[in-house]
Amino acid sequence: MAAVKNKIVLAYSGGLDTSVILKWLINVYKADVIAYCCDVGQKEDLDAVKEKALKTGAAEAIVEDMREEFAKNYIFPALRGNALYEGSYLLGTAIARPLIAKRQMEIAALTGSNCVAHGATGKGNDQVRFELAYSAIDPDIKIIAPWREWRIASRTELVKYAEDNGIPVPVTKEKPYSSDKNLFHISYEGGILEVLDNAPDESMFEITASPQNAPDIPESVEIGYEKGNPVSLNGKKLSPFKIVDKLNMLAGRNGIGRADIVETRITGMKSRGVYETPAGTVLSSAHRLLESITLTGEEIELKNSLAPQYSKLIYEGGMFSPEFKAIQALIDGTQESVNGKIGLELYKGNIKVLYRKSAGSLYSKNIVTFEDDKGAYSQSDATGFIKLKSVRYKLMEKARKA
Repeated sequence: MAAVKNKIVLAYSGGLDTSVILKWLINVYKADVIAYCCDVGQKEDLDAVKEKALKTGAAEAIVEDMREEFAKNYIFPALRGNALYEGSYLLGTAIARPLIAKRQMEIAALTGSNCVAHGATGKGNDQVRFELAYSAIDPDIKIIAPWREWRIASRTELVKYAEDNGIPVPVTKEKPYSSDKNLFHISYEGGILEVLDNAPDESMFEITASPQNAPDIPESVEIGYEKGNPVSLNGKKLSPFKIVDKLNMLAGRNGIGRADIVETRITGMKSRGVYETPAGTVLSSAHRLLESITLTGEEIELKNSLAPQYSKLIYEGGMFSPEFKAIQALIDGTQESVNGKIGLELYKGNIKVLYRKSAGSLYSKNIVTFEDDKGAYSQSDATGFIKLKSVRYKLMEKARKA
């Protein structure tokens, strides 16, 4: 009986890595390769990407618009959880990979493909994110990770393979680093950024102005929230994708959203990334501001205690794990009361709070005021409270003296 021919769904971007991988899979595995390109807001010519895949030898090329899905079901949940890896990274790449992997697997099922492949290297995070998602959806799927199989060991060899196989090479001397772009952010790493002494060159940034070159007049924005999700911008109801897309432009032109981070990869090594996340920076700040008046201190404390573990699960590809789903359910249970409006002023890289409004606000000026509260709060009630709180200190000091 003749062997069944492999059919592979490749996560394809049209860049150097996945273009070479597409040709390599055809050459080595003698397989039909379906190039899958997921539009998560990278704002590239995806018709050209599709055409390039077919010219490179793909049996089929599929391009899907998943921008609304990405914003609603991946970006917004992360923002509800105040996700921030190692206190600084808003996880723009990490939250996109599970969506791409999930759709890859669905397309594999629809097309009868027995293999999936990705372009992540053996040193990076994305190999883990893709493969954990694949395995969670179908543990029997065959996974091909070319960077862990082939003998190509450097970008130089990758470029040579591309040239030898007639594949256009997008990397030039003018862009000596790699980048990943989606609706939520743009990341830059590798190349000149591997030297920590090298500050990012201004010409690198694509969606944020330098704070020095941002407008001299502040710009005000209002973000409306329902159940922890942004639903309007400047009084206008917009879809999740359009809110993030519009806010990227507003915040970006005011110099907001740049970050230069050295983070700990899943593999344990330190890696430097430079990021542009204008909308994410504003939405993360606005959400915390609204929570400060709509959640109790205990709810905020609980969320803050879970945030490091929650963020690490996202970073390490655990969005399909039972523990992640449990934490997300708990987080979402706190968001019923997170409704209202936040007014902000954007100016040269800074975010200034203009106002916080919510019909369910727990803030009471009548109680907190330093002026006459007209009996709203009895200050003498604090006496017994303080006595109870001080019991352990008194006992400890007595024991020490004894």
